[in-house]
Amino acid sequence: MKKKNVTTLNEFIDKKVGKKGTKKRDKFETEYEAFRLGVLIQQARQEKGLTQEEVAELSGTNKSYISKLEKDLKDVRFSTLQRIITEGLGGHLEISIKF
Repeated sequence: MKKKNVTTLNEFIDKKVGKKGTKKRDKFETEYEAFRLGVLIQQARQEKGLTQEEVAELSGTNKSYISKLEKDLKDVRFSTLQRIITEGLGGHLEISIKF
């Protein structure tokens, strides 16, 4: 039974940003995924007990790039991302496509 005063997250986003399929919502979803990627990388780095500088050195990039990536870098090269995850964090990058 749904309570009248309760709004789901999807309902809130629909109201504030727009319904799925609209330009504004598509932009929001894309930016959210970039933000989410940054958070995942930051969490993985912290769980490994590594600094941004250490991850940068291990992956052949620089600390400022790692910092930008963790703070929502919009344009990241796939090869660089893969190197950061595999060589810098010792992880494995998994990719999926959803419709």
